[in-house]
Amino acid sequence: MYKYHCLNPIAACGLDLFTENYEKTEDVKEASAILVRSAAMHDMELSDNLCAVARAGAGVNNIPLDKCADKGIVVFNTPGANANGVKEIVIAGMLLASRDILGGIEWCKENAADENIGKAAEKVKSKFAGTEIKGKKLGVIGLGAIGVLVANAAKHLGMEVYGYDPYISVKAAWNLSRDIKHVSDVNDIYKECDFITVHVPLLDSTRQMINKEAIDMMKDGVIILNFARDLLVNEEDMVAALAAGKVRKYVSDFANPTTAGKEGVILTPHLGASTAESEDNCAIMAVEEIMDYMENGNIKNSVNYPACDMGVCASASRVAVCHKNIKNTISKITNTFGNADINIANMVNVSRGDYAYSLLDLETAVTDAVLEELKGTEGVLKVRVVC
Repeated sequence: MYKYHCLNPIAACGLDLFTENYEKTEDVKEASAILVRSAAMHDMELSDNLCAVARAGAGVNNIPLDKCADKGIVVFNTPGANANGVKEIVIAGMLLASRDILGGIEWCKENAADENIGKAAEKVKSKFAGTEIKGKKLGVIGLGAIGVLVANAAKHLGMEVYGYDPYISVKAAWNLSRDIKHVSDVNDIYKECDFITVHVPLLDSTRQMINKEAIDMMKDGVIILNFARDLLVNEEDMVAALAAGKVRKYVSDFANPTTAGKEGVILTPHLGASTAESEDNCAIMAVEEIMDYMENGNIKNSVNYPACDMGVCASASRVAVCHKNIKNTISKITNTFGNADINIANMVNVSRGDYAYSLLDLETAVTDAVLEELKGTEGVLKVRVVC
């Protein structure tokens, strides 16, 4: 029996996928797996029982990845599951910034009691007219699942789209329209584009990448959208650029005192992936990742351990070993089985940075004594019998 704990509400369509071999627990210390959305885990005590954490979403800033890796806890996310929801709100953000739709709506509310509101509207509508997005240049920084969808959608709306991503995956490249202009220098986007939207993870290299230096390179009247991470933008520099007229509109999904209520800012309360469909998709993917890991030892979409897939467990026993990526560890693991007269029918060893993962199918059942010996091996972080 596997026990799981939810730190946030997780859509029922995902939790319903758990079989009778899974039991929900309110005691996080009992859990073999945790499902989380936005709850902060950095100060949590991580139980030795914990094997996996699945983030129902893409960002993992709320999870201590290295701390988990050091305890042999595999952290998953759900890339692409909420991509369409974010894509749609980015397109909406561009339209709201281009034409003062919100201002027009507020005017109608304020003048609702005017019997001649129709005639009055004809006189003031030019104040809210704005511009169209067709024919404008859009720069998409980051061509992951969301960035690709935004780029393709904008192209279909008649925009001239520039994409920047030095680490674009093969899958993303295949999904990207051939009409997108791929640039190798992000400064080209800053200099050329009328709209700029950011879709990159928050790293040391991307933190506050949209700052005064970057803004100074941009066109006067540029519109900037941030539905990725709040700290990608130096918002004090952004507010100053709005006041100076350099930036026409700043559209952000991250409410904070720096930007809330400021002239030229369109702010939403983290709505990007908060659609019923996105939450369902993320929950389903997160649960499927946990089940495949717990039942088969397979790792897909982990952010702190390498990918590994040995299919459905069909051997007499399958053992999963999370360990440091240091020399001679594999030979020590295999020697332990050999010394116990246990034959390895199949195995996979993969590494990612400082960490590695070994999955071994055995022809006979593994004993407790062998497991204890494996756990005591230098560099081994967690040993688990999968089946």
